[in-house]
Amino acid sequence: MTHEIKQIIKDKARQLGFTLAGVTIPEPPPHYNTFENWLAQGHHGTMEYLASERSRVSRANPREIIPECKSILVLATAYSSPSGRGMSEGQGEGDITGTIASYAHGADYHDVLPARMKALVQFIEEQVGGPVKNRYYTDTGPILERDLAQRAGIGWIGKNTCLINPKQGSYFFISEILLELELEPDPPFITDHCGTCTRCIEACPTDCILPNRTLDATRCISYLTIELKEDIPVELRDKMGSWVFGCDICQMVCPWNRFAPAGDPVFEMTTPPHTLTEELSLTPQAFNQRFKLSPVKRTKRRGYLRNVAVALGNTGDMHALPILQNAMNDEEPMIREHASWAMDKITSSLSGESR
Repeated sequence: MTHEIKQIIKDKARQLGFTLAGVTIPEPPPHYNTFENWLAQGHHGTMEYLASERSRVSRANPREIIPECKSILVLATAYSSPSGRGMSEGQGEGDITGTIASYAHGADYHDVLPARMKALVQFIEEQVGGPVKNRYYTDTGPILERDLAQRAGIGWIGKNTCLINPKQGSYFFISEILLELELEPDPPFITDHCGTCTRCIEACPTDCILPNRTLDATRCISYLTIELKEDIPVELRDKMGSWVFGCDICQMVCPWNRFAPAGDPVFEMTTPPHTLTEELSLTPQAFNQRFKLSPVKRTKRRGYLRNVAVALGNTGDMHALPILQNAMNDEEPMIREHASWAMDKITSSLSGESR
């Protein structure tokens, strides 16, 4: 019976837009000690919520979230890779666009995926003929998502810490539904297909990928452009290139992503990218309007324009100087500080100096 209902649930999950689905048991995750060691070394940076008592207790044992939990349904939703969406960085002087992580070009997955999980839970309850205690997350709950996904047979955790599926690559979101329903668990994905490849480690401009398949988040471009709410460390700014929200570099060089299929259309870009100089001129109202349905809103205006100023500085383009000078009048001190750095970077590069 559990095999039959599991297959019916998986079929429904695919109808709702989930690319992959697997089931695992609600036992403590195998790499929890790795997580504790990562915290102890301070690699989580300013993400203090990860080190909270609730976070650690729940991540150590999923049953702390729902004591009655009998199985965990793990889901993956594909989004297109940068090559799959034909991204470019603009043409001509002063026409350079910032680079945004591929998952953030369309709708915010925090807005899209919970509704799909809710619909799937309702379907499950219809199938079993009554309410099922549940809790669902997508990058929002105190659980070790990739550990659970690997144990549910979705893929393996690569050297760049991304979950990789041999047919889908790594361009997908992970979601989980904890269920008070016993489902037959899928066999875990135990094979490591990274082999001796170190492309992701070598390609990372900030050297944030650690040997034990964890990251020093304090050096990761995704952390610097999204999670960090303070000034970006000066020594890392010129390594960030044109990234203004997130980073895809370690996924872009991964051989398993060469043939990654197209993703869910809801996460595709709906408007053409704006140039960096246009972005740096965004008023608070314009920022809120432009990104109200986008994950980019997480950075808030001051964080986003901070990132844009750094990207402009890294262009070395003298045509950016007037707009950076104008940003020196912004009410946000952080924007002014990074605009000042960007102007110094450009003028130094033009005069042949190094910073």
